[in-house]
Amino acid sequence: QVQLVESGGGLVQAGGSLRLSCAASGRTFSSYYMGWFRQAPGKEREFVAAIKWSGDTTYYADSVKGRFTISRDNAKNTVYLQMNSLKPEDTAVYYCAAAIATMREWDYWGQGTQVTVSS
Repeated sequence: QVQLVESGGGLVQAGGSLRLSCAASGRTFSSYYMGWFRQAPGKEREFVAAIKWSGDTTYYADSVKGRFTISRDNAKNTVYLQMNSLKPEDTAVYYCAAAIATMREWDYWGQGTQVTVSS
């Protein structure tokens, strides 16, 4: 079993930055794909970014490409999402997720952390 705990959310003005963290339990963290998703009020959950277990391959939604950076520290069992140049439309609950075998199926989810960007 893997537990994921997000932190780092909050209220920020447009153009500002936040860094989200996701701490994972489990000895095999370093073998998982890790990802970030978000869900805005009244909208479906959407993919934001993901990183391969090795850390050398990353994936981004077009809406955040060039502004957000995903990274991981396998020694600390932690994945990060650095968010720069935030926009009001980035407002959402952000969820951390882990996939054992493929990014087509996410096996574990965190509880989420709220990010609010004011205009």
